[in-house]
Amino acid sequence: MNPNLARCMLVLLLLPLAVLGAKQPLAPRPAAYASEPGGSGPAWSPRMAALGRRLFHEPRLSRDGTLSCASCHKPELAFTDGKTTAEGVQARKGTRNTPTIINRALGARQFWDGRAATLEEQALGPIANPLEMDLPLPRALAILNADAGYVAEFRAVFGAGPDEEKLALALSAYERTVWSVDSPFDRFLAGDEAALSPSARRGLELFGGRARCSECHTGINFSDEEFHVLGVSKDPGRATVTGKPEHTGAFKTPTLRDVARTAPYMHDGSLRTLAEVVAYYDRGGNPVKNLDHRMTPLKLSAQEQADLVAFLESLSGRIVELGLTSNAEPAVHGK
Repeated sequence: MNPNLARCMLVLLLLPLAVLGAKQPLAPRPAAYASEPGGSGPAWSPRMAALGRRLFHEPRLSRDGTLSCASCHKPELAFTDGKTTAEGVQARKGTRNTPTIINRALGARQFWDGRAATLEEQALGPIANPLEMDLPLPRALAILNADAGYVAEFRAVFGAGPDEEKLALALSAYERTVWSVDSPFDRFLAGDEAALSPSARRGLELFGGRARCSECHTGINFSDEEFHVLGVSKDPGRATVTGKPEHTGAFKTPTLRDVARTAPYMHDGSLRTLAEVVAYYDRGGNPVKNLDHRMTPLKLSAQEQADLVAFLESLSGRIVELGLTSNAEPAVHGK
């Protein structure tokens, strides 16, 4: 293997091992992500995740009964929706692009601005959000408690009927099952050198080298889970959470897993293709007061930009719902 390529792979993969104290059953994770930090979460069971999957696809959790979580997080689009910004009940337009939930079990914080510390905290936000499902949580719980099937399943899983905590635990238990595995890049790491095209190999070398992508898109999940100012829009971003002026315009680094399926891109959906994304970084973004110091022109050739896109496309794998029981067969999407 090309020594430079090997060094780039090492840059991507060297992260400290997570210390996971398994005192209770935890959600499973694919072996490829065993060294990634984060993702331990609360107690988990396949039946809890199966209940969460049912709730994830439940349109009655929206004000007019037309939307479920899966309406914006479509499995066939790598759990995104293909729209510039999210669209809620009555076609209400959100302000940010729908992020994927793939590998979010590894997330240090949730949402583009990191306002939720955990998946459990995140899970209920879209239900009550007026621009999304717009259903007050007391009404959502009343609907679930009036359904004998849901009450029975909540009791079987938790020992009691639906409440906010249990609803959040069930939804997040399902979200913790969604992983991307077996991409061409993964097969390349496992020793199949034919899994990546020559263009994608050149892109990998650029990714960890001169293009400097791996400075933020680190590890096997390709995200440092940090917040950076890229100059994309006037949205205050992370500053709305922290109140710190230096966080104005900062947004969380997304995973690049299955990124070829999650267009459009950036927190505002303003870039339509991966080629546009690479071109944006190549010119160093837009000038703003607190632009991240790493946002400088890269001066890549047209071929080098195409090679980066080829590498990014190699990160699309099979999307699996890991650990679900047979009464809710895991959906497998992708190659």
